[in-house]
Amino acid sequence: MAGLPLRLVVGLGNPGPDHAATRHNAGFWFVDELARRYEALLKLERRYAGDAGRATVAGTTLWLLKPMNYMNRSGLAVRAICDYLQLPPAEMLVVHDDLDLPPGVVRLKRGGGAGGHNGLKDLISHVGEDFWRLRLGIGHPGDRNVVIDYVLARPPAVEEHLIREAIELALGEFPRLLTEGPEKMMNRLHTQPAADGDGA
Repeated sequence: MAGLPLRLVVGLGNPGPDHAATRHNAGFWFVDELARRYEALLKLERRYAGDAGRATVAGTTLWLLKPMNYMNRSGLAVRAICDYLQLPPAEMLVVHDDLDLPPGVVRLKRGGGAGGHNGLKDLISHVGEDFWRLRLGIGHPGDRNVVIDYVLARPPAVEEHLIREAIELALGEFPRLLTEGPEKMMNRLHTQPAADGDGA
């Protein structure tokens, strides 16, 4: 089976030390660990309004990007790098936090709406919906009125551990995405014991 022809991995989050440990920065956590694991140097690239670099994974050279113009303006940075690379959305993976999944659960999908996620909403407005998403569960506070405070807070140690375990699981399967395709990675991620109650 052919691998997925990815060229860009985007992690969503907010810049600055005040946001570094918050739930909303789970996408940044993934890209930082991907860069560390594959010895990629991320540095501020003003033309993309983000921290960017290149990594070679399973023989594939990928661009990594962390937009630095805040979550609700993420699409500007992503549009800039997609235009520069002449890259269609289908060759991009966006990694983001997801309220609809519990901590410790990670899902891979292509396309779809924003689901209330401001970063995805802005990104879709700039490049459309046809990109891959890696959804990192952060759980839901149970009250939509406190969602903003919830995502902008640091999770308790137990939940943070679960989120980072999910990132490790996804990173371990990531080369399979490039060499064997999304179905193989989905099968592994979506059948983990932590994934009770969600199949998408």
